[in-house]
Amino acid sequence: MEKFTTLNGLVAPLDRANVDTDAIIPKQFLKSIKRTGFGPNLFDEWRYLDHGEPGMDNSQRPLNPDFVLNQTRYQGARVLLTRDNFGCGSSREHAPWALEDYGLRAIIAPSFADIFYNNCFKNGILPIVLDTKIVDQLFRETEANEGYQLTIDLPAQTVTTPAGESFGFEIDEFRKYCLLNGLDDIGLTLQQVDDIKVYEEKRKAEAPWLF
Repeated sequence: MEKFTTLNGLVAPLDRANVDTDAIIPKQFLKSIKRTGFGPNLFDEWRYLDHGEPGMDNSQRPLNPDFVLNQTRYQGARVLLTRDNFGCGSSREHAPWALEDYGLRAIIAPSFADIFYNNCFKNGILPIVLDTKIVDQLFRETEANEGYQLTIDLPAQTVTTPAGESFGFEIDEFRKYCLLNGLDDIGLTLQQVDDIKVYEEKRKAEAPWLF
């Protein structure tokens, strides 16, 4: 998993509340368990004018010009700004996979669905909870200023605007440690690889019939 320390990224404003995981990555694209390849189908039903299916050539599909991620000014966005209860619905880990594969590394919202929030940390995405009034301000500034970027400093736990205004955010210390060091659940386990090997050898000696 890629480490997250600081990010200076273009912001894309998705002005919708209660965005569920089926909107983030529709159910027909859940057939793969690889973490890559989902980016082209992120927000598929909003992003394209036709109905997407696995195996389609997305480059040939008609884009919805009104959808924020299709607008030229938001191409290359690294930060998604959105509304309350983002990531609600089913607990599919494919949702953060799709967001990360698209190129988004941070999401700012007044609130998140719990399971989605947890899944973000396990997949290298930083979900940031800010007060609704601050989120409203960031929406206004993003929409008024093309090329609007935010600087997110995870060690300092701050979000800073181009004007230099900073907002602090809370994060669990263990989750922060994992993001800073690029550790998902597998990475955390592999930190104990020497102890695991010692245990396995001991078990082989004690109960060889199990092996």
